[in-house]
Amino acid sequence: MVLPRAGASFKNPDVQLPILRSDEDGYYLEMRVDADAEDMADVAVTRRVPLEGLSTYEWAEVQEQYASLDISICHELGLSKGLETIQDRRLERLMAALLTFLNPRQVSIVLHLYRLAAQQGQGPMVSFRSNGLLEALGYKRTKDGGFASKLRSQLHRDLVALHRTELVFAQSLPKGDTLGAKVTIKSVLRIKDYEIDNVPRNFDLAKAADYTYELADAYTISLEFFDGPAGTGDSVLFADSLDIRQRLGGSTQHNYKIKLLTYLASRMRWDKPEDGQYLSISKRYLFKNLDLLGSNASRNNQLFWRTVEELREEGYIVGAQEMPGKQKSTTIQFQINPDKLRAES
Repeated sequence: MVLPRAGASFKNPDVQLPILRSDEDGYYLEMRVDADAEDMADVAVTRRVPLEGLSTYEWAEVQEQYASLDISICHELGLSKGLETIQDRRLERLMAALLTFLNPRQVSIVLHLYRLAAQQGQGPMVSFRSNGLLEALGYKRTKDGGFASKLRSQLHRDLVALHRTELVFAQSLPKGDTLGAKVTIKSVLRIKDYEIDNVPRNFDLAKAADYTYELADAYTISLEFFDGPAGTGDSVLFADSLDIRQRLGGSTQHNYKIKLLTYLASRMRWDKPEDGQYLSISKRYLFKNLDLLGSNASRNNQLFWRTVEELREEGYIVGAQEMPGKQKSTTIQFQINPDKLRAES
């Protein structure tokens, strides 16, 4: 339900510029994703990273480094180019993590961990070996039997980003004759402990994510949105057949299948499908949540229908068709396969 908003890319028109903020509880790097005023299914979400352990002097340095950021360069020339003016590696990595939070690779990690939690039967707690997760993501071992250091480092940074990026969102809460709000603050997951096979190794969770290129050998994490096998809460669970393998050489920003799949699942929490399997969604909402934001309408349409066909071939949807509406408001009607994309997910 929260996933599409929480994972909106920095190019999404509902995303506000990242800001630095301080209050009595500490310092934060945060970014707000507004709800679409015309879409009742949208939830406004603020994602934030607490900047812990900063002195007043260090806070001033962070502010100075942040002032050099030009977000328009990130839009026009790419994230790495836009962040190259930030000299502090920790701030650069934190900014990159915030801007690309819950990208399709990270969503695949989260979905796999929920699947593992269901298999292990320990509630929200799940334990896994790092190499096992890399294999599940479809990465290939090197000749020596391990994994490339770049892949190992990226996995640790993904896990730490999911661990320390907080999501702040409000839900309606009836209070007698008035309507209040319940504000929730959660991380997607929390790292509870980790294991190092080679004891003399000097490994630090935060340092590895912010400065070095390391990965622990095993982790135990708690899934913050876990609500048990009944699936009555905010967790999103897919069938075991979901393919989370990463496409070799593909950019995580263009994994439209995962984006569309999670968006359809979130809409099923809000919209009751007609006749149990027909779901109608504005084409504008779909394109915005899939990051099909460019001016090339032909390319956007081609990518969208290619993604729809991929989900049809994998059995998640039976089909989809375009339904013209009033004032050029086009709707896409999906026929959902309830055996693959469950309405209770």
